[in-house]
Amino acid sequence: MQHKPLAGIRVLEFGGYISGPYATSFLCSLGADVIKIERPGGGDDFRRGADADSFYFRQYNSGKRSVAVDLKTAEGIALVKALVPTADVVLENLRPGKMDALGLGRADLTALRPDLVYTSVTGFGSSGDMAARPAYDMIGQAFGGLVSTLSNAGDARLTGTCLADLITGLSTATGILAALVGRAHHGGGRHVETSISEAVSTLTIDAMTQFFDSGRAPTRQSRHPQAQNFCLRTSSGEFIVLHLSSSQKFWESLVAALGRPALLEDRRFARFADRETHYFELEPILEAEFARRPAAEWEQLLIAHDVPFAPVLDVDGFRRHPQVEALGLYEPEQDGLALTRVPWRFDSERPHRHPEAPRVGEHSVDVACEVYPADRVRDLVDRGVLALPRDPVHA
Repeated sequence: MQHKPLAGIRVLEFGGYISGPYATSFLCSLGADVIKIERPGGGDDFRRGADADSFYFRQYNSGKRSVAVDLKTAEGIALVKALVPTADVVLENLRPGKMDALGLGRADLTALRPDLVYTSVTGFGSSGDMAARPAYDMIGQAFGGLVSTLSNAGDARLTGTCLADLITGLSTATGILAALVGRAHHGGGRHVETSISEAVSTLTIDAMTQFFDSGRAPTRQSRHPQAQNFCLRTSSGEFIVLHLSSSQKFWESLVAALGRPALLEDRRFARFADRETHYFELEPILEAEFARRPAAEWEQLLIAHDVPFAPVLDVDGFRRHPQVEALGLYEPEQDGLALTRVPWRFDSERPHRHPEAPRVGEHSVDVACEVYPADRVRDLVDRGVLALPRDPVHA
């Protein structure tokens, strides 16, 4: 039987898109019962009009339960409040003040369950002049320094994937887990707050340290001399990345793999400090060498000489690589999508994810009946306060 350390923990989730739902998807994978509170009709905007068939929605919401309730009605708010005493965690990633305006702020809900872990995720935090501004992933990447750090100097470019929202989800999940551990040992609830702006700092900590070390804000090429990173095209057209760091051993091992012992006598490259200073002279030498052999041959040589390297894979290549398959990092592909499992194993086993995401309101009645009698639930459904899933044929 799989170890599910959060079995018995219940989470109420308010919000949508990525950062909040990604955080609760970790909790769900670890065994928590995550109840997603959605608006009737379209539900979470990340469903993109496809209900439970949206790949994006499925990736971040599989295994959760959906309750579609109209929070513009007093009866809808009352139902949510009736559910709060059954919950351990409430997570919201709405703009600051929105939950308070609904009557679902921390003070409102901790009055119903004092040991509640109430979690707020925002774009810029809950205070300061920017607190009320909208924020999405690329806004966080730009504001937090990622776009600048990952671009060439003076030539800022958009990055190729979501980074800020995802690290916010992971940071949020970490904060919730810490609060739950603290509650178990010391009692009482906590207000866990984070934002995209704060979470991105966990990705730019090395760049920030570089800034203090050098006095200059780093850009895409700034770290390569210090880390002795190289991205090299082989004769077969594939790329290989080296990361030699400051170790003299790895430099000597690379030279042996190259079959160029004279490089050890070159004063420009004798010590790490020399190679850092003359990085941009060493780079074309290595580029010329790697262009002489195919990737498969280089991999054999680098392994034989214990040089730190990796092939440059795209995401599909990574997913299908034998090493990744051995780790069991992805669920088997189903209906065109492979779900990513959590990045932890417990007693050598990685928790599996439920393969299906809920339709909007799929669990409205089941969850409501936990706190209300059946006739009252039917009345809420009849009056449109509580919504059921649409017929998939007509969705």
